[in-house]
Amino acid sequence: MSYDLEQENKEILARYKDLISNTYRTLDEENNKLIRKAFDIALDAHKDQRRKSGEPYIYHPIAVAKIVATEIGLGATSIACALLHDVIEDSDYTYEDLKKIFGEKIANIVNGLTKISIMNHQNISVQSENYRKLLLTLSEDFRVILIKIADRLHNMRTLESMAPDKQKKIASETVYIYAPMAHRLGLYNIKSELEDLSLKYNNPEVYNEITEKLELAKESRERYIEEFKKEVSERLHEEGLNFKIKGRAKAISSIYRKMLKQGVSFEEVFDNYAIRIIYKSDAKNEKFLAWKIYSIVTDVYHSNPSRMRDWITQPRSTGYESLHLTVLGPDKKWIEVQIRSERMDEIAEKGVAAHYKYKEGYKQSSDDRNFEKWVTEIREVLEQQQNLSTSELLDNIKLNLYSKEVFVFTPKGEIKILPTNATALDFAFSVHSDLGMKCLGAKINGKLVPISYILQNGDQVDILSSQNQKPKSDWLEFVVTSKAKSKIKSYLNSQKNQLVEEGKEILQRKLRHAKINFNDEEINKLQKFFNLKSSQELFLKFQSNELDVSSLRKYIESKNVFNNLLSRFRKSPNKNLHFDDPKEENLDMIVFGKDEEKLNYTYAKCCTVIPGDKIFGFITISDGIKVHSDNCPNAINLRAQYDYRVIPAKWVNAESFKNRVKIEIEGLDRMGMINDITTVISGSMGMDMKSMSIESNNGVFTGNINLEVKNKGQLEETFRKLKNINGVSRVRRVQS
Repeated sequence: MSYDLEQENKEILARYKDLISNTYRTLDEENNKLIRKAFDIALDAHKDQRRKSGEPYIYHPIAVAKIVATEIGLGATSIACALLHDVIEDSDYTYEDLKKIFGEKIANIVNGLTKISIMNHQNISVQSENYRKLLLTLSEDFRVILIKIADRLHNMRTLESMAPDKQKKIASETVYIYAPMAHRLGLYNIKSELEDLSLKYNNPEVYNEITEKLELAKESRERYIEEFKKEVSERLHEEGLNFKIKGRAKAISSIYRKMLKQGVSFEEVFDNYAIRIIYKSDAKNEKFLAWKIYSIVTDVYHSNPSRMRDWITQPRSTGYESLHLTVLGPDKKWIEVQIRSERMDEIAEKGVAAHYKYKEGYKQSSDDRNFEKWVTEIREVLEQQQNLSTSELLDNIKLNLYSKEVFVFTPKGEIKILPTNATALDFAFSVHSDLGMKCLGAKINGKLVPISYILQNGDQVDILSSQNQKPKSDWLEFVVTSKAKSKIKSYLNSQKNQLVEEGKEILQRKLRHAKINFNDEEINKLQKFFNLKSSQELFLKFQSNELDVSSLRKYIESKNVFNNLLSRFRKSPNKNLHFDDPKEENLDMIVFGKDEEKLNYTYAKCCTVIPGDKIFGFITISDGIKVHSDNCPNAINLRAQYDYRVIPAKWVNAESFKNRVKIEIEGLDRMGMINDITTVISGSMGMDMKSMSIESNNGVFTGNINLEVKNKGQLEETFRKLKNINGVSRVRRVQS
């Protein structure tokens, strides 16, 4: 392929000028020279490299640096590191070279980014150690993870050139780890875009449908916002306020979550866009003006008190501050209104990176401490939970990434922020680990309660303790914070360490006799095979002789089958294993891999698969190939953690294939409704109805029907006919 190098060089220079146009206004000459030097090194390092799209590779680091500068708001050091982030990995430049040219700080950040990048390319069965390393970088220098998020955002924006299976792998990993991390760092816009782009590749039909409907509604949405602005602006101007009002559509992924959670269509999501009022203020009057604007808006429009959220009096642990209210706006439609100062808006847009701009006169120092405390807790969790599987590790970490919050008080009146559903025992551990270990109970607002009591907003909590109290295994059933879980598990584990060590030695001997290496990967495979939650449990079962030589023999037999399957389907990075959508006819059995092999398989229990659905195969350690729907709730986790065990699958042949599907139907009840429904299903469509339950309440009916379906086309036609029945308002498929 030939390239116009002269034109490309002009484009590279234009993109660099676009980048620095955003820095000259805010950075001094020395910092801008630093950025130029980093650009020159990156340009040299990547001079002969191209992206999958065929573009010069240097486009990518320039784009990442621009995200770092404009969308996150970091300074010269981070911009330089963003330009250099792939230099060590992809060129002859070394850590020592960068240290000599730029100094230790920049070299360390780039080196941290290199480690994350290398680990993301590894196809190993257990990623927990990799995710642990990723999260540990946050406590070393939070700029590493911010630049990495920018890198991932640009990769997601340019994912079209990748093979479809690679797109799904990267999209799954993004929504699994990077979007939650962006959320916890306060990068809400980036978090939403990462989730939207992940949905675009994981579920393109849904993404495109919502995008089209938002575009169709754009004109009416803009007209609605203008009417709102007209009515409110006049009152705000009368008060001499300096402000601007913006409207925006909610994130596509957010709308989709609401559709799933509430079981409604796009049209039934009542608040799929929001209005934001951003005002100028000094530190002294910032809070006063927010409530003044709130008062004016609620004078003009009726508000819904149950949907009021005050994140100004008590900011979120991410530092987010804003007043949220839902009002009955023009045309009597409910709409969310967000009220925030310019400072609050910048922190909401740029997260933790913006905190350090605001110190004197604001409450941001306390928010910084919240962030630093969270980082410390993450490090503690990672260091104390070495034996956790990937899913357990991420579940624990994500408790601190995505959880909603409850605000409670110590006996001295200090505020503590904990996740929703936190208990008195979680509170005790948040005060001090020793207090949690010795916790007997608590007094909530002066009343004695057990340690499992779930805290409510505004509770005053006084912990009761005893030197004789020790953690118990049932404590793990009701604590929700990662700190409490890790401390309790650490104590319980210490009690059985001796037995674990004995079991470990026994297993080592047995594996040595079987000529199998004793390593983390093998232990995790054994753990999965015997359906155990941890390696400790595995060692204990060998120590107690519940597992013995005969058990190990069964594992070795299954291991041979598993390895044969893996070697047959291990993906080559140079091959595109994308399958075309199957035709609706001749959908009977499933074939796997690029050679379309006929293999034994079973359906996964976590989702319902019918012929015509988009599917993939997953090679399990002990149960052969499991077939999942592309929309399976576990699909993202499987692709994010075990992509090398995911194999393409395709429907072929056999007409009489049947599968059971559950549908939900609702509408206005009337005489003959049930007869009309059964006429469509059994008569018009000739389907076998296995069960049907209908409930009617005040003229509205809901029903659940189990059907035997031949293929997706038959199901879609049935839906169409059911929706045409007079009075039926909604029909949807219910995933198991």
